[in-house]
Amino acid sequence: MTRLLRGIYIVFIVLRYGLDELVLTSFQKPGLRFLARIVSVGRDLSAPRGQRLREALEHLGPIFVKFGQVLSTRRDLLPPDIADELALLQDRVPPFPSDAAVAIIERAFGRPLSEVFVDFTLHPIASASIAQVHFAVIQDRSGATREVAVKVLRPGMLTVIDKDLSLMRMMAGWVDRLSADGKRLKPREVVAEFDKYLHDELDFVREAANAAQLRRNMEGLNLVLIPEMIWDFCHNDVIVMERMKGVPISQTDRLRETGVDIPKLARDGVTIFFTQVFRDGFFHADMHPGNIQVSLEPATFGRYISLDFGIVGTLTEYDKEYLAQNFTAFFRRDYKRVAELHVESGWVPADTRVDELESAIRAVCEPYFDRPLKEISLGMVLMRLFQTSRRFNVEIQPQLVLLQKTLLNIEGLGRQLDPELDLWSTAKPFLEKWMLDQVGPKKLWDQLRAEAPRYAKLLPELPRLVHDFLKHRQTDGHAQLQQLIEEQRRTNRLLHTLLYWVLGFVGGALLTWSLPRLCLHL
Repeated sequence: MTRLLRGIYIVFIVLRYGLDELVLTSFQKPGLRFLARIVSVGRDLSAPRGQRLREALEHLGPIFVKFGQVLSTRRDLLPPDIADELALLQDRVPPFPSDAAVAIIERAFGRPLSEVFVDFTLHPIASASIAQVHFAVIQDRSGATREVAVKVLRPGMLTVIDKDLSLMRMMAGWVDRLSADGKRLKPREVVAEFDKYLHDELDFVREAANAAQLRRNMEGLNLVLIPEMIWDFCHNDVIVMERMKGVPISQTDRLRETGVDIPKLARDGVTIFFTQVFRDGFFHADMHPGNIQVSLEPATFGRYISLDFGIVGTLTEYDKEYLAQNFTAFFRRDYKRVAELHVESGWVPADTRVDELESAIRAVCEPYFDRPLKEISLGMVLMRLFQTSRRFNVEIQPQLVLLQKTLLNIEGLGRQLDPELDLWSTAKPFLEKWMLDQVGPKKLWDQLRAEAPRYAKLLPELPRLVHDFLKHRQTDGHAQLQQLIEEQRRTNRLLHTLLYWVLGFVGGALLTWSLPRLCLHL
C-alpha cells in the first residue's frame, strides 16, 4: 500500500510540474508535440523547463536529487538551461528550519547548544539532499578555540529513503522477471548496492571514518585536502569537522583570476581519481562540483578540497587488477586482450568468440582515441558499450556501478575545467606505472616487508615445528601401517576359512556321488 501511494505521488509531481510535457516536446515528431500541447491545457507551465525539473526532483526526495546531481555534470548530454538549473541541486537544496537543526544537535549531545559550541551560526552555509552545514566555533581539550563545520542530518530521511528504495526494489523485481535482460543487468543486485550506499550515507559516524581513511591515504600526494574529523563531537546524526576555506570548483572564472592553473587542476583530478581507485581501492564516489573546492591559501594554493564522504566505493585486489588490465589494454588499443579479459573473468559466456567480441569493442572505442574531452563523451562510449554487452550477454557487475558513476563525474569536472584535456594520455602513464608496481620487484619487496614480522616470529620456531611434524608423521604412519597389517591378517583368516568351507563342500559332494557307485561295483 505504501509503495502504491508513493507511486501515485510521483505521478502527481510529474503532472504538477509538467515533466510529461517536457519529455514530449523533446521529440521532433509533430504528433508528439501536438500531444504535449494537449496535456498542458489547464496547467500553469510558465516557469522555465529547467526550473520545473529541478523543483520536481527536490519535491520527490533525496534519491531523485542525487539523480539530478549526476545529470548536472553531463553538460554534453543536456541543454544548457537544464544543466544550469540542475547544478543548483549540488549545494542549494532548500534548507530545513534552523530550530530543527538545533533540536537534532541538542538531542545528539544531550545538552544545550550553548554548552556544545562557543559560537554557532544558525543560518546554514550549505544545504544538500541528505544534510545541511552550519559554521561554528568549538573549544578543544587544550582550551583553544577552533573554527569548524557542523553537518546535521535532515529529519525524517530514513523513512523517505526506505519508501523510494521499496519502490525501486519492486520495479527491479519486474525487470528481473519480465525482461530478457534481467539476468544480465542484475537489477536486484544493483538496487541492493544502492540501498547499502544510501544507508551508509545516513550514518555520519561512518562518513567521518571514511574521511579519516581518505585523509590518511592522500597525505603523501599533496594534491587534495580532506578535513580532519573532530571525534569528540561526532555522532550518528551530527558530525563536526575542520572548517575548510576554498572556492567552489564550478567558479572557474574566479579561479583563473586568482592565478590557478586550470589545465593542471584538471590533470590533478584525473590523478587523484586513479590513485584512489587503483592504488588504494577506496575512492570518493560522490565527486559532483558541490563537493569539490579549490584552496587559495598560500600554503596549499591550487589544491583540491574534498567534502562529503557519505558515499565511498571499495574495490578488491581482484577488481583493481582486472580493471587496471582493461584500462591499460584500452589505452594500448589492444582490443583482443580486452575481449580475453571479459572471457577469463566470466563476464561473458565461456563459448563467446573472442574475435567477434574484439571486433565489436574496437568499433565502439577506436573513433574516440586521440581526441580532447570536448570532442568525446564517455557517456556515449559507455552507452555503446552497454549495447554491445547486451549482444554478447555481458553480466553487469553491481560492485562497479559506483565506479561508473564516479568516472562520469570526473569526466564532467574535466570537461568543465579543461575541454582540451586528453583523458587517455593523462591516465595511461599512471596506469602503466601502477601495473609495473603490481608485478615488478617493488611489489615483491613490499610484500616481503609486510610479511617480515610474521617471518621473524616464525623463523626461530621453524626447526622445532619441522621436527614435530616429522615425528608426528612417523608415529601416525607407523600406527596406520600396524592397522593395515591387522586388517590384512583378518582378511587372510576370512579367506582361509572360506576356502576350507568350499573345499569341504566340494569333497563332501564328491564323496556322496562316488560311494553308491563304489558299492554297486563291489
